[in-house]
Amino acid sequence: MSPYSIILNSPALLCPLVGIIGLMIGSFLNVVIYRLPIMMQRGWKQECQEFLKLPASEPAAETFNLALPHSHCPACNTEIMWYQNIPVLSYLLLQGKCANCQTRISLRYPFVEALTGILSIVVAYQLGGEIETLFALLLTWTLIALSGIDFDHQLLPDNIVLPMLWLGLFLSLFNIFTDPVSSIIGAVAGYLFLWVIYQLFKLLTGKEGMGYGDFKLLALFGAWLGWQYLPLIILLSSLVGAIIGTSLIIFVQRDKNIPIPFGPYLAIAGWIALLWGEQINTLYLTNAGLL
Repeated sequence: MSPYSIILNSPALLCPLVGIIGLMIGSFLNVVIYRLPIMMQRGWKQECQEFLKLPASEPAAETFNLALPHSHCPACNTEIMWYQNIPVLSYLLLQGKCANCQTRISLRYPFVEALTGILSIVVAYQLGGEIETLFALLLTWTLIALSGIDFDHQLLPDNIVLPMLWLGLFLSLFNIFTDPVSSIIGAVAGYLFLWVIYQLFKLLTGKEGMGYGDFKLLALFGAWLGWQYLPLIILLSSLVGAIIGTSLIIFVQRDKNIPIPFGPYLAIAGWIALLWGEQINTLYLTNAGLL
């Protein structure tokens, strides 16, 4: 048996390996969560100026993407060395401060890294060394990035959501997670369900209760898991939203008038359905006497 097969068939080897990879991916996700919205805003501004034939309002900025400039302290602008950027460990060794100016480093950075590592281990433990694990990890990492961006900016970028939606449809051709018919119906039904809710809410209240990104995110889950999981995801997201939203208001004193993005709740519900949806559906149908 090859070393590759040994690792895939041994949870004791697979889970730690995936966990370490998850920590490193989490470090990159921090960059995506912070930089991608800025990149998009700059791109929109440039497109508007070109469309309206307006002169640039400011000189061309330095290169700014997911790779450049290199990570640096926002306070003193000192570049962060590689050994100061080891996921979680560097934060602990530096006691949560910049090595140069001692400015506090946001707890979000090690939190996202640790969360990504832990969720990656859960995926590997639950699904094992199957091909589904690779794609489940990719979806998990994507959902973490989307949740962080939506929480900060109330934005679910199309350049992340739509490729993942198409990937879900493509995977269904090989019956990975679901079949093609269920995937196509799931994508359509997922989008239309929230779109209808949005339109009814706007008609009754004159307000927008959610964004179009939420429609696309539910369509993504429909494409990946099939239409059969949409009711579970909708119920779970409502439950998660009620619990987290109430907790933020009570314990964090969040202003009730500040909109709370729905994307993270959908992401949590979809991730739960990805790993345990079949068991939850079976348990519900059994208790309801339908199985």
